[in-house]
Amino acid sequence: MAVQEARQYGGHATACTGCAHCGQAGHRRAVAAFLARRDELATGHGVPAAVAHSPVAARQWVSDELAQSARAVGAHGREAGLAWLDRVHRGGLGAVWGAVLALLLGQALTAIQAGWTGARTAGLCTALVLALLLSAAAHAHRSRGGLLAPLLGEDNRLSTPQAVAAVWLLLLGYTLLFLTFLSPGASPFALARGAGLLSVLALVAAVTVTARLVVSAGTASGRLQKVRADRPRAADLLCDDGGRAALADVQYLLVSVSVLALTAVGLARDPSRLPEVPWSLVVLLGVSAAWHLAAKCTEGVRPTVHSVVRSREAGDLDAPIRTGDDIEIRGCGFVPPGAGAPDPLTRLVVRIGPVHTHVPLVPVPGGFANPTDASLTVPLPADVEPGRVEVSVVTAAGVETNRVVIDVVD
Repeated sequence: MAVQEARQYGGHATACTGCAHCGQAGHRRAVAAFLARRDELATGHGVPAAVAHSPVAARQWVSDELAQSARAVGAHGREAGLAWLDRVHRGGLGAVWGAVLALLLGQALTAIQAGWTGARTAGLCTALVLALLLSAAAHAHRSRGGLLAPLLGEDNRLSTPQAVAAVWLLLLGYTLLFLTFLSPGASPFALARGAGLLSVLALVAAVTVTARLVVSAGTASGRLQKVRADRPRAADLLCDDGGRAALADVQYLLVSVSVLALTAVGLARDPSRLPEVPWSLVVLLGVSAAWHLAAKCTEGVRPTVHSVVRSREAGDLDAPIRTGDDIEIRGCGFVPPGAGAPDPLTRLVVRIGPVHTHVPLVPVPGGFANPTDASLTVPLPADVEPGRVEVSVVTAAGVETNRVVIDVVD
């Protein structure tokens, strides 16, 4: 597959100066080459004869080879992410002005028989003002995807609370501007009618701020590990960092979109006043928001070392830990969500006394046998002196586990 893509895009890549298409194609080729190399080494092929006679040397060579290839995949992924953000910036501007043009054409066609009204003029003026404001904001944040920038978290993933708040702000801004253009001298902003809408806005704003505080506190304490993504994906709104569907995010997004749609329909039916949001819908959204925040508070687990034992090969005798032996570190949280890609796995380090040992990558067909989220196997370095030695793990997110003391004998 990598050879076919290289032939297909080779001529274009020679003259390209960094378009999104070539960035994504280069990333796909790098991933395909890495997967092919991993599966080849997993079956024992491709190992030089100079190190093939020693299992320890062969394992180290294989790990270094895969680590170097994984870093190349990570570099291509980051380049493709930057090119993708630039494409999203330009596509977002096109979508905004395309919506304005579609509104103009729709109102012009429907006004042939019904006639032109003040509401049509107010709608067009509102759309133009919003389009200009959104275009200015997109230009100011063009390096982060333009209109996508306010929806991104610190880990370069789409944030569900921020996306929900942004959509509600957009609806509220359109409503207020529309009513202002429709009745410049009137006062259609009745507090009793708009109380539900204001309550919803306050609720989604509180959810956004609280969720950010919860994530910041969890990251600072080490309980929540955040690994930066190469680029945001639409699935981030419905999934956790590991790509698994998150029920709390799904229900919050579904309920918010449903209430938003009903509010927009109310505005379309009576465009002369603020849309009324029933208190039953406000309560429903409040329950959904509480569920979402409760899930955020319980999310994550601090990486912990439970025990360290000597790794025993088949047929080997039981013995204490000696220099040169493999040790197996058992615990949890060693590979946090989002760190299962090859590049983050290469940043996993075990601190054994004063020595920092990188965890070797042990390939198997379709994945890796080492490291895993619950266990790591590393060789005991020769620089570790006999005696009582502290062992801890530093994950790809930079979080260090607790320290466990082991006895190393001569």
